[in-house]
Amino acid sequence: MNGEAEGRFHSQAVSSITPGPLRATLRTSDGVRIEAVYAPWVKGPCDTAIVVAHGFTGSADRPAVRRAAGVFAQYAAVITFSFRGHGRSGGRSTVGDREVLDLAAAVEWARSLGYARVVTVGFSMGGSVVLRHAATHRGSAAGRTEAVAAVSAPARWYYRGTAPMRRVHWLITRRSGRIVGRLGFATRIHSEDWDPVPLSPVEAVPLIAPTPLLIVHGDRDPYFPVDHPHMLAAAGPAQLWLEQGMGHAENAVGDELLERIATWLIAARPAG
Repeated sequence: MNGEAEGRFHSQAVSSITPGPLRATLRTSDGVRIEAVYAPWVKGPCDTAIVVAHGFTGSADRPAVRRAAGVFAQYAAVITFSFRGHGRSGGRSTVGDREVLDLAAAVEWARSLGYARVVTVGFSMGGSVVLRHAATHRGSAAGRTEAVAAVSAPARWYYRGTAPMRRVHWLITRRSGRIVGRLGFATRIHSEDWDPVPLSPVEAVPLIAPTPLLIVHGDRDPYFPVDHPHMLAAAGPAQLWLEQGMGHAENAVGDELLERIATWLIAARPAG
């Protein structure tokens, strides 16, 4: 890929950004172009930006993501983006592996816009990504986050214990499934297996502290049953909200819960 860095937007993990009034094209540290959308908080001075990581087959322009961003925008500035292989972003989805670099590019963009506090919230696959990003970028001045919320996130890889997850694995691992993913869900999926297997979400959790961590999960999630959030919360310091009647990810999260998550992200501070 080509493209040149543009002044103050250049950093180690964001090689090139082409800014627009609300949209930008970020370039990750491995050279993938990522579409991103920035909504400043319009109610006055604000030091916090919320970076939203969508689920598998989502994008920055999906209605559920735009709805969540609209609720969050009542509390802080908001950056949404499309993971690689999704929406208008380049590359192919690695289903939670190199997507950490996509999130890192969005977080660093928020820092470059002047926000002192950058917090992340991720849904499903995005939930696993915000956990791994927080664990691996904690020591980075530009890439760190001040608080993390993972919604409907898996605890472990290769889970096939529910019918929806068996369908997801068919979509990812079979050539015919990847064709369906591209044509039916506008998601371009990488054909190669993970090598090496990335740090799992439950392995990432103990590495996140002292950054505040919130785990949110529905007790009617058809993809990941409640042993997943319990496993994540038990792995390290974290708050667990088990929501009655809630299904899976951004499509199932109501506005009231989004408001509670935003309030938690704004107020969260490291213990002590």
